[in-house]
Amino acid sequence: MDANDLLINEQVLSFYKSIEKRMSPDDMARIKDAFQFAAEAHKKDFRKDGKPYITHPIEVASIIGVELELGCNSIIAALLHDVIEDTPVEIDEVEKRYGEDVAFLVNVVTKKKKKNYEMSKQMDNFKQVLDSVEYDIRAILIKLADRLHNMRTLSSLNENKQMKIAGETDYFYAPLANKLGLYNIKTELQNLSLKFRCPNDYEELNRLLIEEEKAYKSRLKVFTDKIEAILKKNNIEAEVDVKYRTPYSLWFRMKKLGKDFKQVDNKRTVWIIFKNDQQVSEKDKTLKIYSLLTDEFEDLPKSISNYIDKPKENGYQGFHIKLFNEQSGWEDIHISSERMIRNSRLGCIAERTDSTIANWIDKLKAVLKEISAQLNEGSFIENVVSYFYNDDIRVFSPIGQGIILPQGATALDFAYTIHSELGEHAQYARINGKLCSVKTVLKRGDCVEIGRNENIIPNPDWINHVKTYKAKKDIQLRLNKIKKISYNRCPVCLPLPEEEVIGFKMGDQKIMIHKRNCGKAISLTSNMGHLIDNVTFNEDKDIFYPVSIHIRAIDRFHLLHDMIDCITQKKLSISGLKTETIDEIVECRIHFFVHSAKELQDIITAIKTLNNVEEVSRTTLPL
Repeated sequence: MDANDLLINEQVLSFYKSIEKRMSPDDMARIKDAFQFAAEAHKKDFRKDGKPYITHPIEVASIIGVELELGCNSIIAALLHDVIEDTPVEIDEVEKRYGEDVAFLVNVVTKKKKKNYEMSKQMDNFKQVLDSVEYDIRAILIKLADRLHNMRTLSSLNENKQMKIAGETDYFYAPLANKLGLYNIKTELQNLSLKFRCPNDYEELNRLLIEEEKAYKSRLKVFTDKIEAILKKNNIEAEVDVKYRTPYSLWFRMKKLGKDFKQVDNKRTVWIIFKNDQQVSEKDKTLKIYSLLTDEFEDLPKSISNYIDKPKENGYQGFHIKLFNEQSGWEDIHISSERMIRNSRLGCIAERTDSTIANWIDKLKAVLKEISAQLNEGSFIENVVSYFYNDDIRVFSPIGQGIILPQGATALDFAYTIHSELGEHAQYARINGKLCSVKTVLKRGDCVEIGRNENIIPNPDWINHVKTYKAKKDIQLRLNKIKKISYNRCPVCLPLPEEEVIGFKMGDQKIMIHKRNCGKAISLTSNMGHLIDNVTFNEDKDIFYPVSIHIRAIDRFHLLHDMIDCITQKKLSISGLKTETIDEIVECRIHFFVHSAKELQDIITAIKTLNNVEEVSRTTLPL
């Protein structure tokens, strides 16, 4: 037996030992046969580090069987995941030896070779992973296990390959693991990605974290020893541990906040992990621990996050609070049961019943379908990844209905989630009873009420103030129905429909229209007459144009009301108003929207006829 054979034998025996307690004798026999089959198929293949290729399927199967605790067929599929792609083995042979279920999984995770890719080879591979959701969650888990082991052994590849694979991992696979609730895998993928993409940053942050851990070790021990003593005194079996952020987590936080290492807080978390007790509920035990700790330590007001009653969408549960450590300031405390910690490792498959996994798959499929329906293929993956990365918040309707939205979602997202019609006509929001813009970003726990007005329709900039794909889709569909202006308007003279205008053919093939008395138009007519295009600029009742007027008047009772009434009685929207009275002289500017020059002139004429009004004119001055 040569060195390679010894390596393979040692690796596979260790793997068998780690899973045999969960497997029946028949299952172990099938797994061992699958290993022999894969080893024979890959016997001439070697990895870039010089090791026999079969070492890779063994490690992938170990991640599937040991770290994710999946069953026999998933383990066999992991051992065989590359045989169709890289060896002469056909899928029919796999099905004949190991059954339809294994063959199905192997076929789903095998990259499909194409002459022409819809987007790019990488993007098509991502989409194939997502398409596997249609069939079985286990296929995605095998792809993630494959990627995780490739990242663990990435140092054997050249720098360009490292950058490609690490970039793909940070862009797609880590966010996917996050949405699946696979916290450990997500964290390791992110950290390994940073290590190979930005090795200098990674090493520097790693060094700073080690120094930080050494500097605070004794101070934290006093704190954690006191916590352990409190728990022990009250007969609560629990493990207390301090865990520091990974270099990637810290790097991401520094980048997001625009801070350096010293300025960033929350570099560590004190975990309290208690044993599950059939006699006491997890919530009761959590609250007891919280009560005991706050008898001894000061807690930061409003620092509680209760993910036990309201888990995150990826299944995470825990109870978070900040306690004051006299040695080092506010410390993040996470209280969880052993079951919750296990679920953080296994994610959506932790408590895997047909119904729980089916519900998760159905929701993901619905989101993917929603994104695919309203976006072109070039942006499909980008928007899927955005969905994966967003942590979720839960907000509430006035009647207490919980609505899950992505972090950063606005009141508009909430409105569209409730109903498309409510979103389309959303005029304002009341958030926790306070009047707010519909563009206001929501926070976890907010109570949201939407004010509806049938005269309101989506503004083009709404699409920049929503996070959910339903809201984006509905807004875009509505905007597509609104007639587009077929001209560019001169930004200086700002012509309106029904005015005398002249057009010039510009480089973008769109006609730029000016008032005929516009200085720019006169100049173009003199110098570039060949560009003139005779146009008519007609009124369209579906299109509004912003205008501003300036008013001078002698102050009197009800003057402002009367001026505004001249505009609103025509059912036109006012976007801004500024008025100032000095020595009984009123100076007022009003911004509003009109359909045409005639409509504007009618309003100016109406205001001029008001008592005490001296001057009314159109202006381009800001408020």
